[in-house]
Amino acid sequence: MLNFVLCDDNLSFLNNLDKTINKIILRKDFNAQVGFKSTKVSEVLDYMKDNKVDVLFLDIQLKSDTNGIDIAEKIRATNKNIYFIFTTGHLEYAFLAFQVKAFDYIPKPITTERLEKTLVRLFEDIDFSSSNFISLNSKTYINQNDIYYIKRDGMKLVFKTKSNVYETYSSFNKVSDKLSNNFVRCHKSYVVNINNISHIDANTLFFNDEAKCFIGPKYKNNFMEVINNEFISNSLDSSNDV
Repeated sequence: MLNFVLCDDNLSFLNNLDKTINKIILRKDFNAQVGFKSTKVSEVLDYMKDNKVDVLFLDIQLKSDTNGIDIAEKIRATNKNIYFIFTTGHLEYAFLAFQVKAFDYIPKPITTERLEKTLVRLFEDIDFSSSNFISLNSKTYINQNDIYYIKRDGMKLVFKTKSNVYETYSSFNKVSDKLSNNFVRCHKSYVVNINNISHIDANTLFFNDEAKCFIGPKYKNNFMEVINNEFISNSLDSSNDV
């Protein structure tokens, strides 16, 4: 699910933007949500420290000691995958907006039709195959970072994520080449994201919200070797930072 965040210093505009985006998401059946909105840049940046944000709607001329372009440049320095959609009544900023690789620039006042075109293009044109997303269908994308495990259930694959469970008719072979290296087979029926494991107890893997999956005897030695190597690698990385 794509997580949208909205930032504009005009509360009335912000609420209308939120309402319009949600109407479009519902009508077009997009796999997205507005996870957070604020009139304050500091609150948005605090939210982004602990939450993944896929799309940021950002006003350019803010009541702040900095503008939206400068904020985007700072965010882009550490987040290469986020998509900026700027909203502003100041057309002179259009060129600067695209210097920070903005996905779109929407002049105010924003119409529903103009906003819908942007959201449709977002889902149609973004190359999710080269990013961190897995496409289940034309409207449903899953961020790999959110996946706990993938379970084979007959002809289906079940994706257990931090917030939802998704099902699709597919196989491990079809999705394996799309997965990052932190996905490891631990059981004939499970592929697990080792980055999201909270702890291991015997042959059971646990995640932060008490979700769990299992280690199969056939896969245990290889899986534990990967886990141990990952632990050593992380320890070395941490010591290098000292």
